[in-house]
Amino acid sequence: MADFEVYRREKKYHVHEIILKWIVDITMVVCLSFILATYMLGKTTVVGHSMEPTLENDDSLLVDKVSYCFRQPERYDVIVFEPAIANVSKYYVKRIVGLPGETIQIIDGVVYINGEPLENDVIYSFGLKDEAGKPVEPEKIYNAGLAEKPITLGYDEYFVLGDNRNNSEDSRFSNVGNVKYSAIIGRIWAVSSPFGRMGLVK
Repeated sequence: MADFEVYRREKKYHVHEIILKWIVDITMVVCLSFILATYMLGKTTVVGHSMEPTLENDDSLLVDKVSYCFRQPERYDVIVFEPAIANVSKYYVKRIVGLPGETIQIIDGVVYINGEPLENDVIYSFGLKDEAGKPVEPEKIYNAGLAEKPITLGYDEYFVLGDNRNNSEDSRFSNVGNVKYSAIIGRIWAVSSPFGRMGLVK
């Protein structure tokens, strides 16, 4: 009888341990999820076609909010940022082309950095092809906007363009302009949906 009582007490204690462990584990997961969602990762959605073919309308994106705490944004990073103009609630998703201190100008549809044509421009790596399967040269920029004249970026400013450059509202236009470092929310890390488009953003 005594042995049975000891067994029952041990069994109850064992169940109690399991329940306590579950509570601790769940609490840790909830806390880590909150920290991850609040301070490390964010979400946003593409509105429009300005980043095609890299990103499409209604793509859901994961935003890396941590990288820029340890390094500066780099050329060709795809970023999400808050517009400088008042009374605009949407975020912008564009690609960094010009870095702090550089002078940007668009001449005859080509981006120039400090007086030199932009080498290895990312739009040439999209691998666009025509109906016959032959490579297609990306369209030149039709509207240079503000960049028709040289724009020298401040120490905390970036010049951004959409990948679909002839259908993009970006740093060429006064309602976007140069993007300050403080306005950058983070780097676009991956497409999270729809399922067929899931993957890292290059």
